[in-house]
Amino acid sequence: MQILASVRTSFYIISICYSRKERVRGMRKLFLLWVVVVTGMVLGTEANEYLEFNVTELDRIEELEYGFSRYSSNFNPLMVGLTLIRGAGAKGAVCLDGTLPGYHLHRGHGSGANSWLIQLEGGGWCDNIRNCVYRKKSRRGSSNYMEKQIQFTGILSDKAQENPDFFNWNRVKLRYCDGGSFSGDSQNKAARLQFRGERIWRAAMDDLKSKGMRYAKQALLSGCSAGGLAVILRCDEFRNLFPGSTRIKCLSDAGLFLDTPDVSGGHTIRKLYNGVVQLQGVRNNLPHMCTNHLNPTSCFFPQNLISQMKTPLFIVNAAYDIWQIQSSIAPLSADPHGYWHECRLNHGRCNAAQLRFLQGFRNQMLRTVTGFSKSRKNGLFINSCFAHCQTERQDTWFADDSPVIHKKAVAIAVGDWYFDRAEVKLIDCPYPCDRSCHNLVFR
Repeated sequence: MQILASVRTSFYIISICYSRKERVRGMRKLFLLWVVVVTGMVLGTEANEYLEFNVTELDRIEELEYGFSRYSSNFNPLMVGLTLIRGAGAKGAVCLDGTLPGYHLHRGHGSGANSWLIQLEGGGWCDNIRNCVYRKKSRRGSSNYMEKQIQFTGILSDKAQENPDFFNWNRVKLRYCDGGSFSGDSQNKAARLQFRGERIWRAAMDDLKSKGMRYAKQALLSGCSAGGLAVILRCDEFRNLFPGSTRIKCLSDAGLFLDTPDVSGGHTIRKLYNGVVQLQGVRNNLPHMCTNHLNPTSCFFPQNLISQMKTPLFIVNAAYDIWQIQSSIAPLSADPHGYWHECRLNHGRCNAAQLRFLQGFRNQMLRTVTGFSKSRKNGLFINSCFAHCQTERQDTWFADDSPVIHKKAVAIAVGDWYFDRAEVKLIDCPYPCDRSCHNLVFR
């Protein structure tokens, strides 16, 4: 499957396998996902299948993880309604199809009443007219298709036992409907496409400030995948929204997309990013500290940004990021003979040469964060798992069997860093040493 698939109905049989306590949880029922019919999806090794229109590899992973994020330890997760930003249209801040953008807000209380957490939704990118036209007929391109309510779990949970440091904050999930990591500003009149991600970002921040965020004593900007990339791109801007006395930090989960060759020696992800940057008019909304000396496409890659950021940043990333393996390193377009087919779906089926290639990818990731990690203000949690997005899923954020590095779960690591309880630079040993991973396996 190419990174951005052509329109077709696709069936996937998927299984999630955890490296420990696989069957402890047993079978649990999932809620319906966006235009997805889910049957037989369980924790463990049972087979699953679901139907989705115009899916991409990122869709497969993020829809799956979004579904499992719906688990709450007491089976009573918080449901939060969608708020459309009514003043956004006048500012030209609209989704791909021209509809209003939106967010989900759950108010804080007690000691968290003046603290804010903004979570930027992920969901891939569209890099050409055809793909963006398809996308605008989905929740990732139109608020007409967005869920009216979503569950808040993981870093968005309102339960102290699930989210010890942020449970009583004002918590916001900003929906993603522009396809350009909240960074574009252009349009295509012929195709009736609006690329207004940067305007959506500004309109959302203005609206939230009017609802009390302007009085925040502390705030955290976070996001997963394409939202994690957006965090890196918008982090210093977020800092500038508040007085200097306000504690502001940023968290990027699964947003460290590397500018790396695929298995054929090509540059699949660079081609994708170049299409996004050119089509959506991203150039003028990229950090000038980067575009002053590098081309715009290079400045869409986090590796060219993170060491120059002024605002404290925490990076959570799987060393063997499953999206990057499937869609950047070994996409079908780079593997026409299927040599990587089994490996890309199940790391347990990788041969020795393929594992060496993946270890090389991990090594590149570690080299990328070397300078970044030298700054005391920054934090790291890079575990040797085959995963993608670990902060909104309850089982990977904070649970009895969550992934850990040096006995520290993601939630505790992030909290220790945010509140300056400890310097956090956690890097796992290479695969297969970590037995706490919640690895994703597709079959």
